[in-house]
Amino acid sequence: MGNSWLRSLSPSSGNGSHKLICFPHAGGSAISFGPLTECTGSEYDVLAVQYPGRQDRRHEPLVDNIPDLVDGLLPELIATVEDAENFSLFGHSMGSVVAFEAGRRLEQESGATARVLFASGRRAPSSTHREQVHLLSDRELGDLLLRVGGTPSALLEDPEFRQIILSIVRNDYRAIETYRCDTDAMVKCPIVAIVGDRDPDASFAEIGAWSAHTSGSFFAKSFPGGHFFIDSNCRPVGQLIREHSSQALLS
Repeated sequence: MGNSWLRSLSPSSGNGSHKLICFPHAGGSAISFGPLTECTGSEYDVLAVQYPGRQDRRHEPLVDNIPDLVDGLLPELIATVEDAENFSLFGHSMGSVVAFEAGRRLEQESGATARVLFASGRRAPSSTHREQVHLLSDRELGDLLLRVGGTPSALLEDPEFRQIILSIVRNDYRAIETYRCDTDAMVKCPIVAIVGDRDPDASFAEIGAWSAHTSGSFFAKSFPGGHFFIDSNCRPVGQLIREHSSQALLS
């Protein structure tokens, strides 16, 4: 696959009438959206972004800032959506911001507008929180990953895997924690923001601020669970994707 950025997760790649392009969380990889793919339906061709420096791109250098991530992804993304009758973007955590910036660039540089931008588990892009997770010690960062979930504890107990995981996660936290966004930055497509009701990183009130970043409609919903609430709410999240994508087609 070389340095390709997109991975097809659908069993029948290219057969779906609606492309759903997914953007992983900090430390995450394309395969993290495998369960969600099974819950979206055959009409969706699910693609997921594979950031450099992990899994089959592990020999490529990590990218530690959002603008450069989007710069690298954009040519392949433009080529992909040019052939798509309909497409939506779905990001989780850090991926929500990458999806937002990718959506903005698509609109500006190719004129392509997503049907819906789904922002999951992340405060609005213009949030003024100033976090310093990327400056934690290895031990502190490892403890944080165990508390938040999403990383198998067995991998963190293996010294070799632990070091690889921590370097990737630290890099991605640096990218999202140094990211800055103007309050008037927006996309044209509707935004649907979702969050777990026990997510320590984002509250239902905080995701409401995503409404300022679209000139289209806005909808927010919470699900039971913590930061990785998608794992235990795969079917209802899949249903939400189908409902809002359908509504966007009719509008």
